[in-house]
Amino acid sequence: MEFFVSIALRAVAGSCLLTLLLGAGACDSGTSTTAPPVASSSAAGFFGGTDLAWVEITIAMNEELLPLLDLAPTHASDPGLRSLAAEVKTTHEQELSTLRGLHDEAKLPSENPHKGMPMPGMVTPEQVTQAAAAQGAAFDKLLAKHLQAHFEQGVKLAESEGKAGLEPRTKDLAAQVLAERRQFLAQLPATKSSGK
Repeated sequence: MEFFVSIALRAVAGSCLLTLLLGAGACDSGTSTTAPPVASSSAAGFFGGTDLAWVEITIAMNEELLPLLDLAPTHASDPGLRSLAAEVKTTHEQELSTLRGLHDEAKLPSENPHKGMPMPGMVTPEQVTQAAAAQGAAFDKLLAKHLQAHFEQGVKLAESEGKAGLEPRTKDLAAQVLAERRQFLAQLPATKSSGK
C-alpha cells in the first residue's frame, strides 16, 4: 500500500513542480475534463508525474511551433534565421518521434491536454496567422521573438525534468533538449549580443 501512495505522491509532486515552473496562469484549464498526468509504469521504465507532464507539454510546444517554422523559407529575409528555422524544424521533428514513443509507452491519452493552451513559449494559431501576413524584416522579428520564448521555456521545462524526472530515457531526452535549446538561443540574432 505504501508503494502506491508513494507513486501517487510523486505524480502529484511532479505535476505541481511543472505548474509552478509554468506560472499560475500558464495553462488555462477552461472547461476541459482531462485528468492531470499520473504515474505510469511500463516494462521499460517507470514514468513519474514530471516525466508524463514534460512529455505532453514538449509534444504540444513542438507541434505548435512547426507551422511557424514552415513559413521561414518564404517569409524570412535573414539567411541565418532561415537556416536556424530549418535546423530547429529538423530537430523538433526528431524529438517528436522520440516523444511520441515515450508518450505511447507511458500509455498517456491520445488527446494532449496541453495542445493549444496558452502558456509561455507556446506558439498559438493566431501568432502563426499574424506571422504569415508578414514578410522580410517584420517576419524575422516575429519569428525571433517566438523562437526565443519557445527556447527559454524549453530550457526551464527540461531543467525541471532533469531535476525531478524518474524515467531514464525521458531524462536523457530532456538533457538533449536542454543543450539544443541553449544552443539555439545562442544562435538567435536577438540574443547574440545579450550573452544568453
